[in-house]
Formats: sequence, C-alpha cells, structure tokens
Amino acid sequence: MKIDKTKTSSIRKAFGKTLTEIGELNDRVVVMDADLACSTQTQMFGNKFPDRFFDCGIAEQDMIATAAGLASEGKIPFVASFAMFATGRTYDQIRNAVCYPNFNVKIVGTHGGVTVGEDGATHQALEDISLMRNIPHMTVIVPADSRECEEAIKYASLHDGPMYIRISRCNVPDIFDEHYHFNIHKAVVLEEGTDVSVFTNGETLAEVLLAAEELKEEGISVEVINVPVIKPLDFQTVIDSVKKTKFAVTVENHSIIGGLGSAICETLASRYPTKVYRVGIHDEFGQSGQSDQLIEYYGLNSKTLAKRIRTMYKNEQGNI
Repeated sequence: MKIDKTKTSSIRKAFGKTLTEIGELNDRVVVMDADLACSTQTQMFGNKFPDRFFDCGIAEQDMIATAAGLASEGKIPFVASFAMFATGRTYDQIRNAVCYPNFNVKIVGTHGGVTVGEDGATHQALEDISLMRNIPHMTVIVPADSRECEEAIKYASLHDGPMYIRISRCNVPDIFDEHYHFNIHKAVVLEEGTDVSVFTNGETLAEVLLAAEELKEEGISVEVINVPVIKPLDFQTVIDSVKKTKFAVTVENHSIIGGLGSAICETLASRYPTKVYRVGIHDEFGQSGQSDQLIEYYGLNSKTLAKRIRTMYKNEQGNI
C-alpha cells in the first residue's frame, strides 16, 4: 500500500467537521469542551449549534460528571479535551459516573502521544489507552487518519455506551479513501505478508506502511494490520496473522505498558502463545520537541522501524 507523506490532513478538523454533520442529523447530540475548543476543533459544532455546546472551562471533572447527567436524560454527549486531561484528570468520574452506570458518553482525547510536541511531558498522554481499556463497559478506538476518524465518530453517535476515541494533534497522511468502512469488530489487514505481523494504529500506521515498503524491497514480507479498536480487540485477525508469520511486532505512540502491545500480548498468551516485540515508549515520560523530532527520537519513524523490524526478524531467523 503506497503512502504519500506529503498528502496530509488534520484529524482534529475531521473530528470537528463530523461532529457538526452529526449535529445536523440528531438534536440529541451535545458537545462539551474544557476551554480548548479551538485546539480540539469542537468550536465548529459550537458555532453551528451554540445552544447545544457547553464550554465548561478548566473543570474537566465537572465536565465529565455533567456529561453523565445529560446522558441519563437521553442526550448523547461528546466530551473533548487533550487526552492527558480527558483521561488522567477525570479518571474517577469516567469510572464511577460514566462507565459504572454504563452511560452513553463519548470521550474524545485529542493531542495523544509524544506528537503533542513542544508542550512536553505534562501534556503528552502515554498512558491514556491503558487507563481507558481497563474500565468495564468502555470501548477504545484510535483512528489512523481523517477518514477513519470520521467513520469512528459517526459510529460512536449511533451506538450506545461509553467510548474513548483518541486522536492526534499533528496532521496525518491520508490512508483511507471514501470507500473505507469502519467496523468495530474488525482489524484491517492493509498489507499481506508471510514473515512478520506488525500491529499498529493511529499516526504510526503510516510509518509502519512505509517501513514495510522498504523491507519488501529487501525480501522481508511484512503483514501490516491496522487495529483501530483496541477494546474490544479483534483477536481472530490477530491469531490468523500470527499463525501464518509466527512472528509479531506491535508499534504504538503510547507506553508499551497497557496499550496495544499489551492487548496483543494478552490475546496471544491465552490463545496462541507467540513471542511479541513491543515498540513504543518504554516506561518513561515524553519531552519537549517538534513532533517529527520526537517520533524519530523514540524510534517510531519509518526508517527506524524498518531497521528495528529487520534486526528483530533476522535475530529470530537465527534462533530457529
């Protein structure tokens, strides 16, 4: 699958635009933000539907609790803030006010991962997916591009229950076209391969696809699987791929503890024991820097990924 990194779009703008389109179709949809509407792009909805938009200020815990109250009365609240604040600062309210009663609240964490960039460690959520996937009733989605984000937001508006959707700050390459259909139950095999199964999502999907293209020229056949839904995980696609390649790698803009890598490991450990190499942030905080610099520093760019996958694959071949 060819990726052109020069063709990018704002996943946050796709989120705001889609919210507005949904609002035109369903007057039960309300949107809440925590003094970040310009950054999260919920301002698009607010400009169109001021009576259904609530800027709660820097009071994220109150925002989540209020969203739970609105959901209890039949509204469909979409709640947005930076991923760090949307999940970390509000964990108690999400767990006890939203998920315990299984209320229909959609939490969208923008600015996830190290690609938040210059804002640094305090704003770079590297544990948000881990926090959310551990709570009963919560669905966890990480779209890779604008089209997948649009589809995920539309899905969220139509299906009942708590959801956490994590999107990036930076623009991302366009991967999917207008024919792409989001399926909550299915991971997507974008490149078929026989030597290595690489599972990824979010911004790192484009980097993995580029790495796979480079490795293909060297005779290493990489199967690339996009896993936009971390919970509930499509374990059958995971198992089917690894049965073929016998070798798994996970790549994520998140801590390797508790995120996609952990979900894949848990699935394989109980159903088809396989060695898994996890690529991500290793039990450390992020730091300030430009997003592309940080992606390179933490080994998540295509060149470094190709090198790491190549080395891991050759080491495995030597151990057989």
